[in-house]
This record gives sequence, structure tokens and C-alpha cells, in this order.
Amino acid sequence: MPKTFYAVLVNSLAASITNTFVWFAVTFWVYLETRSVIATSVMAGVYTTTVALSGFFLGSLVDRYKKKAVMMLSSICSFFLFLLAGIIFVSTPPDVFKDPSSVNLWIFIVLALAGAIAGNLRGIALATLVTILIPEERRDKANGLVGTANGVAFLAASTFSGLAIGFLGVFWMLASAIGLTLLVVVHLWTVSIPDSSDIDIAHSSQKEVPQAEAQTNSIDIRGTIRVIQLVPGLFALIFFHTFNNFLGGVFMSLMDAYGLLLVSVQVWGALWGFLSLGFIIGGLVVARKGLGKNPLRTLFLGNIVMWTICVFFTMQASIVLLTVGMFIWLCLIPVVEASEQTILQKVVPPERQGRVFGFAQSVEQAATPLTAFLIGPIAQMVFIPFMTTGAGVDLLGAWFGTGTDRGLALLFTVTGFIGLIVTLMAMRSYAYKTLSGNYQEQALEVALSE
Repeated sequence: MPKTFYAVLVNSLAASITNTFVWFAVTFWVYLETRSVIATSVMAGVYTTTVALSGFFLGSLVDRYKKKAVMMLSSICSFFLFLLAGIIFVSTPPDVFKDPSSVNLWIFIVLALAGAIAGNLRGIALATLVTILIPEERRDKANGLVGTANGVAFLAASTFSGLAIGFLGVFWMLASAIGLTLLVVVHLWTVSIPDSSDIDIAHSSQKEVPQAEAQTNSIDIRGTIRVIQLVPGLFALIFFHTFNNFLGGVFMSLMDAYGLLLVSVQVWGALWGFLSLGFIIGGLVVARKGLGKNPLRTLFLGNIVMWTICVFFTMQASIVLLTVGMFIWLCLIPVVEASEQTILQKVVPPERQGRVFGFAQSVEQAATPLTAFLIGPIAQMVFIPFMTTGAGVDLLGAWFGTGTDRGLALLFTVTGFIGLIVTLMAMRSYAYKTLSGNYQEQALEVALSE
């Protein structure tokens, strides 16, 4: 693979480590300061709402401007937002942050999370650079390397975020993030990154993909929708991921609270460092083996295994059971993500990929804030009482256990059942068969033309 791709990947890895580090650390710290499940679920809602609303705009930036420029913009925004969050932190009395309704607490949270979210611009740009820099027959493996990089970032960030909050505190966590982001900007400045207008896209099958009129100077949601409509079944794939994210909001909102009920913050952070090896292993397997002849089938099989695990990994209050289940689950995330990216990179015209990736991000993430905002109160007012003082104690308590952690665990199990049923139904749908056949037909045409 080209040296430029590796340079960009390493730079994006450093940026991703920093942004994920801040996100994890702030989430851990807020829960430990406030002891409020509602606060952490609202944080998840704020994060995912911003991701959902920003995807259309960020995708248009990637298509409209040079990839290096938008990646530089991403890191510069992160730098200043982290700096502002640090100013709020040092100028606010510590006791104020213990109140989950504190205005200063939420200003700090929003600034820190916005700095982390600015990194999403890099994610969209990197997905389009795979199309530009990598021949089509190797893109699935390149996407696997991207998944591996994400796993390394997750491992490093989760390990050091818990340790940073446990031993150093928020001030030094933010100081580290600001310094690392500055180094990322300096390194990116030295990397030469071509755009689709500068080079030929090698071995591309885009000539066989229907083209919508290219209007690349605006967000142009209507034109992006037309491009997606030209590929039968592509909308259904995006909506399937949207529903998965709706359910995934449960885990995003409550997993840290559940884990911190079982172990200390230092152990939880270190455990996530180990679990992140799953991201790396999954990405490396894709980078070496690819996704097979039908990435869509691979995507759905991965989802079936993931939701099955979610049914069982909290059946007992065991950190070992949770760790095993989460490890397998995280191994499959790079497989599912690489599958979707490979499909989009093949069937969407290069000049529209930024918008389509951004559109998919916005639509797919739109459901997560709804879950995140609702699930905290539902857990606090329904599931936790059900398993502490309610009917669940007599119905399930003898084998499932009782207490706050068991209320959260029951919610995870119910979510897993719903996800598994929906995935099995979607795999038997007409849209699945249509998109799968379309992808394989294009792959055969490209193979015969070479």
C-alpha cells in the first residue's frame, strides 16, 4: 500500500487516541463525581446528537475541499475546544462539578465532547482516501487496517483514561490531550495528501455505477439521496444500521455505569485497554483475509453473533463473563464497519463519497441520541427498581441476581434479543437479496473486464 496511506493512517491514529481518550476520561470522571446514570446517558445523547447533526455538513466539507485541509481543520478545532474546556475546569470550584445540574459542568462536558467529535471529520476524509489511494481489490484490507488503527486508539485511550482520572485528575488529562493534538497538527503539515482530482482512482468500478449530477459546492442532501436511491438496497442497509444504533445507544449510555458497579475506575479503564485488543484482532483479520466475496453477508453474520452475545454476557454479575462477551463483540465491530465501508466505496461515485459517508453517519447516528436520552431515566425508574425492590426480585432474582447492576443487566439482555430478531428478519428481506446480488454482479463485471 502507498506510503502516503500509512502516513495518514498513523496521523489519524494519534488524533483518534487523543479524542477517544478525552471522551472516555470525561465520561468516567462525570459518573464518579455525580454518581448519576442520567448524567452519563445525557452525555451520550449530547455526543451522538452532535455526531448525527454534523454528518451532512462534515461530508460536504470532505467533498468540497482538499482532504488535507479538512483533516487539519479537524485537529485545530479539537485543540481550541480542549483548551477552552481546560479554562472552564481551572476557573470553577471543584464542588460545583458534583452537582449534575451545574451549568459549568455541562459547559465543560460540551466543550470536551465537541473537541472529540471534531475528529469525525477525519473519519469521513479517511474513508474517501481509501478509495483514492488504494486499488479496489485491496480496499477491504485497507479498511481492515483502518479498523485496526481504531482498535489501537481504543486500547490506548481506554487504558490511559481510567489511569489518568484515577491518579492524575482532569487537569493533566486535558493538558496531555492539548499537547498531543498540537503534535498531530505539526505532523500532518509535513504529509503530502493527493485528492481524487490529482490522481487516477486505480482499478475502480465506478464507471458501472449510475451517476447522479455532481453538485459538490453545497451540502446537497437531495442529490446525495438520489445517488443512494440509484443503488437498490443501499437505503435499506443504512436504515438497518440506524436501527442497530438505536439499540446500541443502550450500551453506550449504560455500559460504563454497569462496569463501574463491578470494579474500580482504574480496573475498568485497564480492562477496556485489554478489550480493545478485540478491535485490533478483528481489524488485522480483515486486513489479512479480506471480507470474502460478499461483504454484505459477512456484515449480517457478524451482527447475528454480536446480538447473540449481548443476550448472554450480563446473565450473571461476573466481570469474567462480561469481559469474554465484550471481547468477542469488539472483535466483530471492525468486520461490520469494514463491510459497510467497502460496499459504499464500491457502489458510490468518488466525488459523492464524502456526502454519502456523512449522510450515512448522520442517519445512522440519529437514533442513538433518542435511546441515550430515554434509556437513563428508563433504567433508573423502571429496570433498576424492578430488580431491587420490584417484582423482578421474586420472578428472576433467584438465578439472575438482584440489585442495581442486575437492573442494567436485564436491560442489556432484552436489547440483545430485540437486535437478534431484527437482524434475522433483515437478512431474509428483499432489500438484502437485491443489494447482495448487485454487489456480486458488479464484482463479476470488474473481474471480467480486467
